[in-house]
Amino acid sequence: MIEHMAQTYFFYDLETSGLNSREARIMQFAGQRTDLELNPISEPYNVLIKLSDDILPEPGAIMITGITPQQTLTDGLSEAEFAKLLSTEIFTDDTITLGFNSVRFDDEFVRQALWRNFYDPYEWSWSDGRSRWDMLDVVRLVRALRPDGIKWPVDDNGKAVNKLELIAKENNLLHTKAHDALSDVEALIGVAKLIKSSQPKMFDYLLKMRDKREVLKLVNLEQPQPFVYASGRYDPAIQKTTVAYPVTVGAKPGSLLVWDTRHDPTPFLTASPQQLASIIFAKREARAVEGFVALPIKELSPNKCPAVAPMGVLDDAALLRLEISLVDVRRHVALLAAHPEFGEALRTAYEMREPYESGSDVEAQLYNGFGNKKDLPRMQAVRNASPEELADFHPEFLDERLGQLLVRYKARNYPQSLSDDERQVWEAYRTQKLQSNLPKYLETIQKMSTGPFDKFLLEELQLWAEAIVPLDDN
Repeated sequence: MIEHMAQTYFFYDLETSGLNSREARIMQFAGQRTDLELNPISEPYNVLIKLSDDILPEPGAIMITGITPQQTLTDGLSEAEFAKLLSTEIFTDDTITLGFNSVRFDDEFVRQALWRNFYDPYEWSWSDGRSRWDMLDVVRLVRALRPDGIKWPVDDNGKAVNKLELIAKENNLLHTKAHDALSDVEALIGVAKLIKSSQPKMFDYLLKMRDKREVLKLVNLEQPQPFVYASGRYDPAIQKTTVAYPVTVGAKPGSLLVWDTRHDPTPFLTASPQQLASIIFAKREARAVEGFVALPIKELSPNKCPAVAPMGVLDDAALLRLEISLVDVRRHVALLAAHPEFGEALRTAYEMREPYESGSDVEAQLYNGFGNKKDLPRMQAVRNASPEELADFHPEFLDERLGQLLVRYKARNYPQSLSDDERQVWEAYRTQKLQSNLPKYLETIQKMSTGPFDKFLLEELQLWAEAIVPLDDN
């Protein structure tokens, strides 16, 4: 909940060792605090984070960022030091934290890092006047509805693209190096200024919609109404924006299932939940079969800063640009409203989704529930303990996951604090993990070595593996 208007923005970006936030790690963090007029406050942050010796980074990710594991060891903070920096200097009271696709990507990496380092992984984004925002869907909706005053990039086929570096280039904004975190932050602030100056009403309106309570005033089941919605799930040919209509509750806590009203629901209205589920959760192979018709339904989470707006924003130019027929919208909404049993069937279908597999490893279990509030003082004690104190520190956590995390926290940040038994546990974990991942890792490097990739970076990754992977005694 947002208690009151935040006083500053904090724009940030990450470069990571891979795409999976449960397995990969943050390697570079950059950010800049600004006032509400987007003027920089103080110096920017630009830090590397040491990659621990249980991680084999994805070679493809390193080719993009150019950051080697060895460089992080030489110049970086430990992950514990980085987590403390986030807690004490970045996520301060009354801060709006924002990035570009940050809600779906960067924020997830932040949560996982806080989880591994004994911080509450959620409160940074909501408590004490703090909130979060995401400029990617803002860009999408502004382009779809109010594009004037901004030059918008297209690809070689004339298709709209919303990559940060391309928007910056088209509008002559500062962006010295794509996929460098600080350069991306500079470009992001430039894009935000561009939108704020060109379309101030849209900027202010979408800023307000970062509060889920504001979203729910527009998108709810008590008084369902069609609304404009921009999302990466929609077709770029229609600027990734459509008119949606809420039909039932979603499977995720607080979420809603919304229908893309460009599509007639008639073919699906009498389908059983089982039939609907077979379409919704069809595998890629099934979707590729000729004649497959996807279900135009999407799960909307009000707490993830969705880019939504009332129907009144649709002027004639936007209707033409988005290929929206208000006659079709009204007809399809009337059909959905006349068949509440369809919403019930959809709700039941979503409950048939295969359960989320967090994995057996404790570090993949963040979303298995955040444990017992009584553990918070013990977590703080872990964070505050010196390496010497950690050596003899054995708190009795009520959440058994935290005991396993403590050994890894010590091993990665303060290895001198490990007991002999703990060291054996850590080395057994590290050995099994690395040796199981090594064949694919080396195969990828080998394949890339014959292509147009940076040979120095590939050699560094090879050396990294040789340095950290324990020899197989078998």
